[in-house]
Amino acid sequence: MTLWHCRDARSLRPLWTLEEMALDYTLIDLPFPPRLLDKSFLQLNPLGTVPFFRDSSQPATTVELTESTAICHYLVARYPEQAGELAVAVDHCDYGDYLNWLYHADATLTFPQTLMLRYGKFEPETRRNPQLVEDYRHWYLARLRKLQAHLEGRDYLVAGRFTIADIAVGYALYLGEFSGAAGDYSPLIRAYLERLKSRPAFVKSQQIGQRGLLHKGL
Repeated sequence: MTLWHCRDARSLRPLWTLEEMALDYTLIDLPFPPRLLDKSFLQLNPLGTVPFFRDSSQPATTVELTESTAICHYLVARYPEQAGELAVAVDHCDYGDYLNWLYHADATLTFPQTLMLRYGKFEPETRRNPQLVEDYRHWYLARLRKLQAHLEGRDYLVAGRFTIADIAVGYALYLGEFSGAAGDYSPLIRAYLERLKSRPAFVKSQQIGQRGLLHKGL
């Protein structure tokens, strides 16, 4: 298995999952953004985005994936013995919630922050848009109401244990430390994020790679 990764980017989700599962993998560390700084990467992934994941460990089959949460889902489904309790079974009463949080993490919680980062930090000064950043900051924080309500009385999202749903949502919350939204997290959400960040697999994964988004001065 090979993962193409930029530190602090969405590829942190599958990297964290690989570390939690103690799977053997090869990591290819790219500068951010790779579509601009490593043109050869476009031959592998025309989108030029990370993550890019390839699993050629199965005979006669090579799997390639580009969506961070899908890679996490693939890993725990394809390698259930190593997944342990990271996955939730189809017949579990929380399976629906498990799937919903996996999709919610990117579609609802990560997407607005990509606009905040682009128009608040990454674009040249002349193209930055403070009003757009502020609007989407409020939009993102409003979408945390569901998470806030769900975490009342819980340490983790589903099944009474840490799963890849927490990895997916946890990354979105972690991204808030770059987008500027984390300062407005409630004490409950902040405590949840800190609980996730204290996991050894997260600590190791977060430190892997070139200096990340927060350190680029963008």
